[in-house]
Amino acid sequence: MMSVKRDATISMTKPDNEGFSCTIAALTVAERYYSRTVYRYLSQIISSITGVFPFSVAEVLIIAVLLLITAGVIYSILKLVRSPAERLKLVIKQLSIAAVAVSVVYFSFIMTWGLNYHRVSIASIANLDVRPASVEELESLCRYLIDRANGLRELVEEDRDGVMICPGGAGDILERAYKGYELASEVYPELGGKYGRPKGVMLSGIMSYQGIGGIYFPFTGEANVNVSGPHFMIPFTASHEMAHQRGFAREDEANYIGYLTSIMHPDYDFRYSGTMAALQYSMNALRRQDMDRYKRLKEEYSDGVARDFQAWYEHCKQHEGFVSRTTDRINDAYLQANAQSDGVRSYGRMVDLLLAHYRDVLPDDYHR
Repeated sequence: MMSVKRDATISMTKPDNEGFSCTIAALTVAERYYSRTVYRYLSQIISSITGVFPFSVAEVLIIAVLLLITAGVIYSILKLVRSPAERLKLVIKQLSIAAVAVSVVYFSFIMTWGLNYHRVSIASIANLDVRPASVEELESLCRYLIDRANGLRELVEEDRDGVMICPGGAGDILERAYKGYELASEVYPELGGKYGRPKGVMLSGIMSYQGIGGIYFPFTGEANVNVSGPHFMIPFTASHEMAHQRGFAREDEANYIGYLTSIMHPDYDFRYSGTMAALQYSMNALRRQDMDRYKRLKEEYSDGVARDFQAWYEHCKQHEGFVSRTTDRINDAYLQANAQSDGVRSYGRMVDLLLAHYRDVLPDDYHR
């Protein structure tokens, strides 16, 4: 990859001037009359109900629906075979049922979640100055995050392979996830509320093959987390899904909120997890901009940080393949259909928010 010039900037996506006022008005309406009212109360009620169950209700529902659909398809095929004279009538009937079902599901999705894609951004809520940044700023951010990750790594525990571990396991991580949001809500009330705790998915191994770290299921109000990977990523993933639970639909914003609530968490494992996630996003952005700077900074990783990233790489490598690529394409289409025109690439905007978060506050030592 070619290195960029020293005065190059990281481009940001900004709205066009045409129709900008209408867009702001629409965002304000969605924020005031849906995200902070209808969705906020409805999601907390649903989440409180499903939160009574120790397992993921969403996972059980999805499995049940898939089994019902499979049984329905088999039943319909058998009917078509046995009643050739009524095939057209049966096909029309089944298509009508399917259309009604899709319509009901789509309407329910919009009411319980979908309009959050059009709410006011977290950048506006938190008064973040999101604007073009130089490669030097990005490098300074990476250096700061490396320093933080190296320091926090010394405060967490590791297994016999030298990889960070939470002694209480994934269940303990999920039980403690709310603490970061409690503290963050004192600064940002939009992050408050009473919701069910995040839940580990029983079929996490399948999620790994799909390349999915977590899923927010709006119909049950549950933040579902893949708990099969290295422990150091689970706290951040749980915090990310909890951001969706609170109505922040866009992936870049959920990533930033996941980071914010992780570093505000009282426990070191959460702070480390959030810092490592932010470091990964920032270093990936730097690698795309300037490979030489990326390589130099990577050498500053502590041995523990390097081992953790290697464990994550090996986990992803083990589970990559056709299924994960297909899931990625499906997710890309879903994001584009819900007002994230950059699709999967919108995940890169996490770095824009991080740069805005730390702009003008990093000590001079990191501007080298």
